[in-house]
Amino acid sequence: MDPIRILIADDHTLLRDALAELLDTEEDFEVVGVAGDVSETLGLVAELDPHVLLLDIEMPGNQHPPSTVRHLRQLAPGLRILLLTMHDDPRLVQALLPLGIRGFLHKTVSHQSLAGTVRDVCAGGSRVTVSLSAESLAAPEPDGGGVLSARETQVVELAASGLSNYRIARRLSIAEGTVKRHMRNIFGKLSAGSRVEAANKAVELGLIAPPVAVPRAGSRVGRQHRPAPGEPAAARQARVQMPMPMPPPTGNTAPVT
Repeated sequence: MDPIRILIADDHTLLRDALAELLDTEEDFEVVGVAGDVSETLGLVAELDPHVLLLDIEMPGNQHPPSTVRHLRQLAPGLRILLLTMHDDPRLVQALLPLGIRGFLHKTVSHQSLAGTVRDVCAGGSRVTVSLSAESLAAPEPDGGGVLSARETQVVELAASGLSNYRIARRLSIAEGTVKRHMRNIFGKLSAGSRVEAANKAVELGLIAPPVAVPRAGSRVGRQHRPAPGEPAAARQARVQMPMPMPPPTGNTAPVT
């Protein structure tokens, strides 16, 4: 019987290598490769044709896990995707299950449980394994209507101003991984598929003020308009009320991929 071919995608080198070594001890497993970001993962999936992908949610390039899962499913329809995370979020599970993932596991899962899940998803059937903490399941549902927490409001406001996840983390004195979790929550609450869409929706809902573009030296943007002689008052008023365009965010963006 051929061994189960496993690809591990995680940006934490020590954890990734330890997991590979641990799984290689199973006689029916073969770890065929490891990847540290989404781009490398996509390349190795196409090259190595693994049976199972153990995918870390928070590695580089995976700012929007649903988009990543869709891309992987298009690339390799038969691939069994098991998501690994340190932060269990029932809302994320609900968003990913319809996309065809075969498991959502917390990184504290035991070796025996992980190995058993890998074997189960390769044995056929439609069973999906979900590992969530009791605390996350007992947490109250977030308010509807696109309501963001105070921290989420800060994050989307900074993202709308063009800051990357790294720069947002530095500005708020929090971990970059925490910023990524906030962005996922923002995407879910605002039904947004990208940072640009989330920022625009937050502005439309009045959750944040429109970001103001900072004019460069010599730029005409932001200068007071001097009406031409005889210019109608309505035209002058229209110019004053013309909204400033929102600058596109830079840095980490939700993959389209």
